[in-house]
Amino acid sequence: MTRTRSVPLTLVALVAALLLSAACARPPGDEKHWVSAWSTAVHEPLAFMPRQAVPVLENRTVRMIVRPTIAGERVRIRFSNACGNQPLAIGAARIALVSEGDRIVAESDRPLTFSGRGSVRIPPGAPMLSDPVDLQFQAFAEIAVSIFLPAAVDDVTFHLVGQQPTYISEPGDFTAAADIPNATTRTSWFFLSGLEVHAPGPVGTIVALGDSITDGVGAEQEPYQNWPDLLANRLAAQQSLPPLAVVNTGIGGNRVLHDGAGVSALARFDRDVLAQPGVSGVILLEGINDIGWPRMKLPAAAPGAPAARSAPGESPFARQLVTAQDIIAGYRQLIDRAHQHGIRVFLATLLPYEGADYYTEDGEAIRTEVNEWIRTGAAADGYFDFDRAVRDPDNPRRFRDGYHSGDNLHPSARGYQAMADAVDLALLRGIEPAVGTGGETGK
Repeated sequence: MTRTRSVPLTLVALVAALLLSAACARPPGDEKHWVSAWSTAVHEPLAFMPRQAVPVLENRTVRMIVRPTIAGERVRIRFSNACGNQPLAIGAARIALVSEGDRIVAESDRPLTFSGRGSVRIPPGAPMLSDPVDLQFQAFAEIAVSIFLPAAVDDVTFHLVGQQPTYISEPGDFTAAADIPNATTRTSWFFLSGLEVHAPGPVGTIVALGDSITDGVGAEQEPYQNWPDLLANRLAAQQSLPPLAVVNTGIGGNRVLHDGAGVSALARFDRDVLAQPGVSGVILLEGINDIGWPRMKLPAAAPGAPAARSAPGESPFARQLVTAQDIIAGYRQLIDRAHQHGIRVFLATLLPYEGADYYTEDGEAIRTEVNEWIRTGAAADGYFDFDRAVRDPDNPRRFRDGYHSGDNLHPSARGYQAMADAVDLALLRGIEPAVGTGGETGK
């Protein structure tokens, strides 16, 4: 008599699942996913801005120019009503390649839809993704995103400092026009927060998070001269390696710990970093405004100033004094939150600022302590020594000659290039560098 052994059903199910998984497996990196190829950090109008600085947008077409840092064939656009208290109506939206200025390449013009519809109402505080659309472009191609706003807009969600002019029409829907007739221009992006590309598996995104030094203040004479754009140029030159996008979420005047010019980095980190698709790493350069603003002598209100002024000539932020340990604690929070999502964090040392309007000796001591902690590399996945890249070797409290834009705070185009060159690309990509982890020299 022959006995037959019974095989547990759970084992049969496991083997079947493994066989099915093997049969359905694709080559590594073959699966596509959405990747952020261009982005900006939106905010509400700043308190110091005159009312007329925000243009009339009712019954107007707004054409905005963006430049993704990787190539694409299929895209979707992310709009935002983050600062709105009422629904935002977009009556029509289109995307096209730019020929020159606001003129588009006619054959590239595509309508944008939202769940198949040509118009959309975005709830207060919400983002809105368009449906995917086929559009082929190379890295660094300029792309026009045009929207028609049929109704009055009371609460503007925008980014103040753009890299190219934004074109605003006379009354009417000109989203499909080759160019915008009789357009007025601004330097801001309105209700637009991102462009995403459907990319192969190995493609990823680096987010640059910071203040005006990341936003590119000081290098406005020529577009795309901020350090994130210059870093993107270096990454694109590595043609044998998978593309790696760089998106800029800097906000002029922003701080790590307190609101003011936009909400704090701690408050906006989820939206501006963690919610970006395809992010593999973030470079954090922020903290100099946390140090400087409370110590600045101001005659009146500063951007977003709280009702905290207690003496004539005192900074409205005087009650928001921070220590080096406060800033470091903020960094640790951001690092931990990124690591929970599998995102690597690279800290950048704070730049010298002696001679700037809000420079003080005690502020310099805080900056030095923060930078010394960053250089220990204890908490982050690496650091890039932007301070060393731009400082005067004979007076490390100041920029070297030609490396700042004239205010002893914001770099010049030459300074921004030195910062981009200080990023260790092997470390950034997750390839272990041959020597060291400080990223003090570009590789």
